[in-house]
Formats: sequence, C-alpha cells, structure tokens
Amino acid sequence: MQVQEDLDIVIVGAGYSGIHQLYHYRKQGYSVRILEAESDLGGAWWWTRYPGARVDSEAPFYQLSIEEVWKDWVWTERFPCRDEVCEYYQHIERTLGIKQHIRFNSRVLSAQFDESLHRWVITAKDGYVIRSRFFILAIGAASKPYTPPFADITSFQGVCIHTASWPKDLDVKGKKVAVIGTGASGVQVIQSIGSQVAHLTVFQRTPNYALAMQQKKLDRKTQEESKRLFPAMFRRCKQTPNGFSFDRFPKSLHATTPEERLLFFEDLWTVGGWRFVTNNYMDIFTDKKANDEAYTFWRDKVRERVHDQAKQEILAPTIPPYPFGAKRPSLEIDYYDVLNRQNVDLVDLNKWEISNFIQSGIQTADGVEHEFDIIVFATGFHTFTGPYTELKVRAADGTDILEKWSDGVYSYLGMTVHGFPNFFYMYGPQSPGSCNGPTCSEVQSDWIIGCVTHAMSNGFTRIEATREAEIEYRQLIFELNERSLSKSTSEPTNYKGDLAQYGRLCSDVASNHYRGFVFSKDTSDVAAGKFTRL
Repeated sequence: MQVQEDLDIVIVGAGYSGIHQLYHYRKQGYSVRILEAESDLGGAWWWTRYPGARVDSEAPFYQLSIEEVWKDWVWTERFPCRDEVCEYYQHIERTLGIKQHIRFNSRVLSAQFDESLHRWVITAKDGYVIRSRFFILAIGAASKPYTPPFADITSFQGVCIHTASWPKDLDVKGKKVAVIGTGASGVQVIQSIGSQVAHLTVFQRTPNYALAMQQKKLDRKTQEESKRLFPAMFRRCKQTPNGFSFDRFPKSLHATTPEERLLFFEDLWTVGGWRFVTNNYMDIFTDKKANDEAYTFWRDKVRERVHDQAKQEILAPTIPPYPFGAKRPSLEIDYYDVLNRQNVDLVDLNKWEISNFIQSGIQTADGVEHEFDIIVFATGFHTFTGPYTELKVRAADGTDILEKWSDGVYSYLGMTVHGFPNFFYMYGPQSPGSCNGPTCSEVQSDWIIGCVTHAMSNGFTRIEATREAEIEYRQLIFELNERSLSKSTSEPTNYKGDLAQYGRLCSDVASNHYRGFVFSKDTSDVAAGKFTRL
C-alpha cells in the first residue's frame, strides 16, 4: 500500500459541513483535504436533480455564516431552488478558492485506524490512499437512497427511477407516471409534473402534513439592507430550538381563548414556511390536546383546497394518524391543488397494497392493473446509519462501526464513538434531526474544530470518547424520546431535544475539560505529535 498524502485532517464530503470545516482548518494552518465522491461541490444538492427540487429552509438562513461568502451574495427566492443552491456553491468557490484542497471523484471505500501510528488510513475507490491524524465524516444523514424490497421491480418494462438518481434527460411530458411516496421529494415532484404528464398516479401510505410554503421573489435592495444584522442573526440561530432566528411563542395554547388561537394560527399560516411549526405555542409538541388542535387547524386548511371527499380523508384524515410535527412536514406550493386535477389519481396503500410489478406497470391488491411509462420511487433514504453501509469505518482491530452498532447505536454527542479515536462525524446517528441544516452543521462543526484545535495545540496525538460517556449519552437520547409526543417505538435515531439545548450540552462538555474524553500523547519517534503546518 502506497500512501499518496499524509495530512493532519481528512474530511469526507464537500457540502456545507465539509466546507465549513475546511475553511476554518485552513485558517489555522493545518494540512487538510476533502475527499468528495462527486465531480463538484454541493453534497446532496449536486445529484438532486428531480423536478421541483427546492430548499425548505428560507433565505437567508440556508447559507454559511462565513462573512466573506454572504456579504456578496443575494438570493432570488424565499425558498431557493436546486439550481440556485448549486450556483451558491460556485459563489463559495469564487470567494474562498477551496477546490484546490478538494479531491473530486474520490469515493471513499474504507478507513481504518492504525494504532501504531495514531493515524487513520483512508482508501478511495480508485486506489488513492491518504493518511491522516484526524478523520471527519461530513456525509450527512441521507446519502443512501432507499427503495422498498419489491422482488419483481425488474418485471416493469418502462423507466423506473429513484428521485435521488433522476436522469438529466428524462422527459415526463405526455407520459403516464407513478410516484410512490409522499415525503419531501414526492411532494415536490408531484406538484412540479402534475400539469405536464398525461396521467399521474400517486401512491401514498402515510399522509404528509405539508405546510404552505408561501413562496415569493426576493429583491436585492432589501437583502443588502438586512446584512448589517447578519452576524447577530447567525448567532441567534444557534440559540433557538430549530436553528432559525425565530423561536417558539412563549405562551401555552391552554392559556389562550379559542378566538386568540384561531387568529394566531391564521397569522402563522399566512407567513408560511416553517412558522406554523417553529413559532407555535410552546406546548404544541408536549401536550396532546394542544397538538390535536394544531392538527385540526392544519386538516381544515387542507380540506378547504381538496375537492374530492375521498381524497380529503386520505390526505388529511379526520383522526390524526400520528402527532402533528412527529414527522418532518414538507413545504408545498400547489401540491393539494395538483391532486385535484382530473389527470391525477391517489391510491391509499393502507387500503390497497402494491401486490406486484408487472410488465406494463403496477398491480394493486384489489386486482387493478395500473399502466405506466415511468415509475418514480420517492421513498427517501436509509437515514443516519445508512451511509455507513458502503463506507467501511473500522477500528484498529478491524471492527466495523456498524458491527459496534449492531446491538444499538452508541455515540457521544452524536459526533464521536468509543473505540474509534480521532474520528468525528456530523449530522449522523444521535445528532439533532429536525432543524435548519446549515445551523446544525455549524453547531457541530464549531465544536469539532474546537476539539481538534485543543488536541493539536497541546500536542495530543489521540482523543477518544469513553465508554461511560457514550452510555450516558445514549440514555439521554432515550429519555428525550420518551418525553416527546413523536417518540419512536423502536430505537430513536436522533437527538430529540432542541438545537439550543444540544449546543449548550456540547459547550458544557468542552468547558469542563472535554468531560467524557481521554486525551493522550504518543512519545515514540513515529508519532511524536508534530503536526504538518502549511
């Protein structure tokens, strides 16, 4: 094995998290490189090409807090589309010149810690080998697409695709199309292609409590004038439950009159976006009666727009199938209006399952054969641990991280793992889940940067979470899950406290001499703790 590079830090992934890490390590003079599987910047946005792909965090929150980047950038829409996000990444490159420190088309296959060197040995698919003191995964929670295990999918003779791998040249105009799944990508595809296709059939199992986006164009002058507040805004985002600058309403629903609640709900709905979730009464997500009232308001809003009574009950059931906000809602522009169209059918999979795929399309349990030219799986991802199934992260003894997690996920702070020294991950298992992505990324990134800097500046060659610390953190994950109306009946995959609470926990660990970690120095000639500076 020939090692082509020997560095202080290797990061996997060139999305917001990886770029934020790279920028700050470079400022401190450490040798660092990003390995990126794709051919350009953008993380998930690089390969997210399905029709209607759009951010669900409003501008200006969906961007890095690096002043050199935001000071010369303006958005054109409140909720930017995929192409504008990709252009923003190119603006980052024009501003910071980071591509020279990124190796593109370099899909990482494995990484193993070498105990004798106190270094990670990382191998890419093309045989490139790089060795590093610290190894950081910034690959996100949703990078491995999930397709239901239908045994006979290949029986279908038409085009069958997942929204995560939408072909650049696919034309749906005049076609008969099926969309399986009504999560975020499903909602966006459906509302985008409904008026273009000859016929669209939507297969839904669980209704999406989609919120009105209230999309609008943005002007340059207003954005430029608001930039004087950006430093305060970015700091404030880290102090709130959801990573935006706005907070929950500091009042209980039960402390209000029915009239006050109705008018307040209407105001939040009119503003649109996430406000009906993030700015609502403080007990919406802890008190079932309050939660039910929020659901009833949402249900009635949807039913006002859906003309067919059968579709009303499928899309917005009389009795909520799960607590409002328990699953991340999507934002919609005209999703429910598109479902009113004469060329759009809605199939309730709770009533009629997909029995099998046939040459011409799909057969449901009622015996009906649905004919299609194109079948789209909008079925999401193997979240959180999913990305680790193809990227083998191994301890010094060869134990794969998924083997360690075979009896349940154990981590410390949703960023480190006992037995895997000098290793950090971001936006993964037991990290915060329901918040503004860039803010969450920066909360974790800032903490990791501080930890790595502490180790480097003090000559430590190794840092590792203790087993006791990750057991304690796992217990916290389960306690938070039990307190939540959205509690998981299986093992919870993410941190269900709010982002501000999580940030305080991480800061407390750092300020208490990195409680729960063991730092050590290797005095051998091989690993004397002398780091490469540029």
